Formats: sequence, structure tokens, C-alpha cells
Amino acid sequence: MRPLAEVADAAVTVFADKGFRQAGISDVSAELGLSHGALYTYVDSKQALLYLALLRTVRPDALETLTLPVTAPPSEEIVELLESWLIGQAPPLLIDHSREPDARLAEAELGALIDALYGFMERNYQALNLIEKCATDLPELAQWFFVRRRRAALGLIGDFLRQQIEAGKFRPVPDIPAAARYINETIAWFAMHRHGDADSAMLDDDACRATVRHLLLAAFLPLPES
Repeated sequence: MRPLAEVADAAVTVFADKGFRQAGISDVSAELGLSHGALYTYVDSKQALLYLALLRTVRPDALETLTLPVTAPPSEEIVELLESWLIGQAPPLLIDHSREPDARLAEAELGALIDALYGFMERNYQALNLIEKCATDLPELAQWFFVRRRRAALGLIGDFLRQQIEAGKFRPVPDIPAAARYINETIAWFAMHRHGDADSAMLDDDACRATVRHLLLAAFLPLPES
């Protein structure tokens, strides 16, 4: 018998690479060097494999409580699991919309927002990559991840940018929702997605973090007066 954590790690690798629809039981068994049939000792379905992979990334201690073969719970329970994990992990976006805009505080708030998002994505990049890849194939997961959670975060960032731009504290942009997405996706690539890019292995973590912060601040803060 292989440790269940090894099976879960193989499932994480396969699902994060292929997504749910394209991945198969045979892909995970090949990753482990097991026969297709042997994997059914550990899980009873592909859905159970995904559940195992998600647990491995968001609640690894829960693997010890599982009974073999693992069976997937209903979709709503998986979403509840992920919601509980997100509430415990995601930082509050440090934005006070009730305060009068101030240039010095606006810069500090934008810096804090960048730091908070980057830190969250960097700490949890395996879980976030796995969820994002599989959510495109699973409607319940897509509704939770893309609609309920990501759109809400983008809305907060957009509201913050709009307030500061209207007050003259940030430079105007052609489209505020696109600017909010620009912040989110720039952070996401450097904190998460570059780990899957073989050509980016030489990039230093600290250098990436500092460079993203520097450039995002420069994109929105007013140009210095000449």
C-alpha cells in the first residue's frame, strides 16, 4: 500500500495540469507507477480523486481521517469545505471606502492591498491553481470560485481605484474593471502561475514580489511633477 498522501499528491499534479474533464484515473495511476485497477483500492471514482487532491491542498490533516476507498461527498459539501478554507486563509482587503481620499494613505492602502493579495496567492498557489483549473469543468465550483469569490474581490479593488481616481489621488485609467483585473492577474501570474512555467524557474521569489509591488504602485500613482 502507498501512503494516501502520495496518491493525493499525484492527483494534485494531474488535475492541476489537465483539469477535471481531461484527467483520467489512468493518468494518476501512471503518475504513481500503479496499475489502473490498483488505484481503486484508494478511491472509488475520479470525483473522489479530485476530492482527495483538494483535501491535500487545503486540509492535509484530514487525509488521516479518511476510510478507503475514499468516496467523494456531494458538490455542495466540497464547496463548503473550500469556503471554510478561504475564510480562514484569505486576508481582508485593507480598504476603507468611508474615509476621505488622501494621497499618502492611498499609496499605503494600495501597497497593503498588493502585499495581502500576493501573500495569499503565494502561500496557497497549489490549491488556487488546482481549483482554477478544475472549476472550468465543474459548474458548482465555477460558480463559487469565479462568480462568488473572484468577482467580489475584483469589485472591491475596482471600487477602491474609482474612489481614488475620482479624488485625483491616482492616475486615470481607460477602464476601471480592466485595471482591477490587471492588478489581480499580474499578482496571480508571479505569485502562482509562474511555478508551472519552466522558463521562469530562474526568477527569485523576493525579486518577483518586490518588482510586482513597485510596478503596480507606479502604474497608478500620479507622475512626479517636473
